[in-house]
Amino acid sequence: MKICVMTLGCKVNKYESDALIYNLGLKGYETTEKLEPADVYVINTCAVTGEAEKKSRQMIARCKKFNPQAKFFVCGCASQKNSQQFIEKGVDYVCGAAGKIKISEQIDKLASGDKRRLKNHVRLAKLPKDYEDDLFAKQSRTRAYIKVQDGCNNFCSYCIIPYLRGRSRSRGIFSIINEAASLSDDIKEIVLTGINVTDYKIDGKPSLLTLLDELDTFGKRLRLSSMEESLVTEDFVQGLSKLNNFCPHFHLSLQSGSNSVLKRMNRHYTAEQFKASVELIRKYFPLAGITTDIIVGFPNESEEEFEETYNFAKEVAFSQLHIFQYSKREGTVAAKLYKDLPPQIKQSRFERLNELNEKLKLDFIKKNKQGEVLIEEKVDGFYTGYTKNYIRCYIEDNSALQKYGNLIDKIVSVKIKEPFKDGAKAKIIDIKG
Repeated sequence: MKICVMTLGCKVNKYESDALIYNLGLKGYETTEKLEPADVYVINTCAVTGEAEKKSRQMIARCKKFNPQAKFFVCGCASQKNSQQFIEKGVDYVCGAAGKIKISEQIDKLASGDKRRLKNHVRLAKLPKDYEDDLFAKQSRTRAYIKVQDGCNNFCSYCIIPYLRGRSRSRGIFSIINEAASLSDDIKEIVLTGINVTDYKIDGKPSLLTLLDELDTFGKRLRLSSMEESLVTEDFVQGLSKLNNFCPHFHLSLQSGSNSVLKRMNRHYTAEQFKASVELIRKYFPLAGITTDIIVGFPNESEEEFEETYNFAKEVAFSQLHIFQYSKREGTVAAKLYKDLPPQIKQSRFERLNELNEKLKLDFIKKNKQGEVLIEEKVDGFYTGYTKNYIRCYIEDNSALQKYGNLIDKIVSVKIKEPFKDGAKAKIIDIKG
């Protein structure tokens, strides 16, 4: 039996799909993440925006083109939010954001010929109060994502995820360490991921630095997928600077540079506090890559408020902006209290901020003269990978590199030459390992 697992949305979803794939593989099933003919399709959905939810529904139709007679299993945030939208598509089994791994049990029933409880069967598990499982994920070469936390307690006014994922809960440190210990030597970097990694705790106490300190002993590069401004204290950043393998790339979620918008968003900081956190990071990591998320067109956002965000992003000089147009999510506070802005206003602000984003990326690249790149793949004649501070580098595969052999999975020291595509051209100085 061949099983195709398709994933939409965030890195947490990807990790959970990989955990399911790993579990299915242990049971002897053939699995694929490519959209191709299969006997069973598992679709791990996303609901962070209306567009993501739409793409989740559309994925069913795309899969059916390859095999209309296949069995369809749906899980994830979009099915947690509204299972009926998938039942109407004729799928066979629906669960939500919790209990995804139990899909493998249902596939076992299917393989054994027991189809009695499959058709249109909906099982939305109660959102757990504790971390759900300790399953390892299937890891590809070069970089490993390890999930350390789930859920969120922040309840930002625009966000539906806390209602679909539940409250914050942390994975046991020994489970995380055991997964890190199981990684092959080919994997040179670990990325810690979760819905709110900032809130990682041990015995109810904030412990992300403790976890990083333990993982640092494995000798692999360490990267955080994202973090909140509240985590940035002198002790925490100083502690990071003492780690041997930490990658100084900080994805700090801003959302808006206007204090009045931040208040309506229920974000628990001011623009001034956020800027102070950035300055503290740069005190210890002068060339840190500091990326961020910004929502444009939040309900009632005035032109003056948008200008505040634009000017703030320019002043802070982020290395990259991830810009989103506000998407109304029924069930959130923002959807109940505020009136949505016209699409053309959102689009106009998106385009203007994106122009700034392109300039900020170029400015950051030009500040960097050297770096260490983990080579991940070969694209159009270039070896590509990311520096520790998250600049994508392109190294031309020419005769001068033949002495090194295959560079994929290698860490190389490079001279950064000039901006190129979505990153920079670079020249190898040395092979680190």
